This record gives sequence, structure tokens and C-alpha cells, in this order.
Amino acid sequence: MNGHWFTIKQQENKEYSGYLSLPPSGSGPGLILIQEIWGVNAHIQAVADQYALAGYVVLAPDIFWQLEHRVNLDYDDGGNKQAFSLYGKLDFADAAEHLVDAVSTLRALPAVTAKVGVVGFCMGGQLAFRTAALSDVDAAICFYGGGIDGCLQLADKINQPIMFHYAMQDGHITQDAVQKVKAAFAKHNNAIFHDYAATDHGFNCWGRPAMYNQQASALALGRSLVFLSQHL
Repeated sequence: MNGHWFTIKQQENKEYSGYLSLPPSGSGPGLILIQEIWGVNAHIQAVADQYALAGYVVLAPDIFWQLEHRVNLDYDDGGNKQAFSLYGKLDFADAAEHLVDAVSTLRALPAVTAKVGVVGFCMGGQLAFRTAALSDVDAAICFYGGGIDGCLQLADKINQPIMFHYAMQDGHITQDAVQKVKAAFAKHNNAIFHDYAATDHGFNCWGRPAMYNQQASALALGRSLVFLSQHL
């Protein structure tokens, strides 16, 4: 894959980086891919490459850049401890503002020849939700986004198509929280919800065998690719 680290310029003349993966054709629609709490690690880079193979120009921004550059953690005790520490320090509203700049940066690339979407996992699911509310992305996908129920004041700002993937046995996101998100979009026609039975949080992450569910992961990927093909 043609993947490499790429510089994202901020409005205040600051810079941070992201992993940019180009499709085999060299051009296509754009996709912002937002990490879990373990950073833009080997798994997230592989997911970026996966979507790039489907024809998208994928940019995975380094969300923790103001705390530590290019976080790349393993799913072990040490990595988990550092990941949750960084997660606890992150200003989500501020991070979403920086993602708006990432959207603009991606959209301006010559390789991006069509619309731009955003997809996020876990922590990135909430940030994808926030990015949809604050930016001009054309579509958004949230994989088990924790904390979305706490920022539903942004729901009315989301007019583009948005898809939610939720695990029904999620140890981090309660079904009550999921129902609050669904209720916020009950009167909208732009939201699609998919629930996955007998799955836990992080079911798309093959780097965590205890969480990974191959069938749910494959189904969610297929649904996501159909959704993106329709809207980008």
C-alpha cells in the first residue's frame, strides 16, 4: 500500500501529522479515519489501508498530537495504561475543531476527486459525530462511539447521511445510551442504525481477540462500504 505520514496544517499555523493511504488508482473520494485510544497504531493504519484498497484516499489524523506525537500503542497492559491516560486528558471539543482542519486539508489534495466522508472507531466514533456536526463532510460513520449520548446537542447540526454501528453486548456503552442517540435522530431521515447481537465493544479490532467478532466486523465493513459508495 502507498501509505505514509503526512502533515496537516492548522489555521493557527501549527502542524500535526496523520497517516495518509492512497488507493491503487492514486485518486478517489476522501475519507477521514479516526483512531481508537491506542493512537494511529498498526491496526488503524491497516484499517486505513483496507479502505484505501476500496478506492478511498484515507487520512488518519494523529488525534493526541498536542499531548504526544504519533502515538502508536499495543493492546497490552502498558499500552492500555498509556492509552487511557491520554484519553482522559483529551479535550474532545478542541480535537473536533482540529479535525475540521483535517477535512479541509484532505479535500484540497489533488488525489481527492470526489466527496469526503469521516469514519471513527470507539473514541473516534464520538469524534466522527462531532466532525459531522462542525464540518462540511458529506457522510459520517460511527463505530461504537462512546459518549455520543453526552453531546446530542449537536445532533440537529448533522444534516448529512450518518450511520451508527453498535454492539448489543457493549461493556462500555449501555443500551440506554444507544437509545438516547436513536431518540435524538427519530425525527430525522438521515440516520441509519445497525445493532450487532452477541458482540462487544471494539468488535472490528482484530488486534484484540477478546473483542473481535469476524462476522460482525465483515458485516459492518460491507454496510459501511455500501453507504460510502452511495454518498461519496
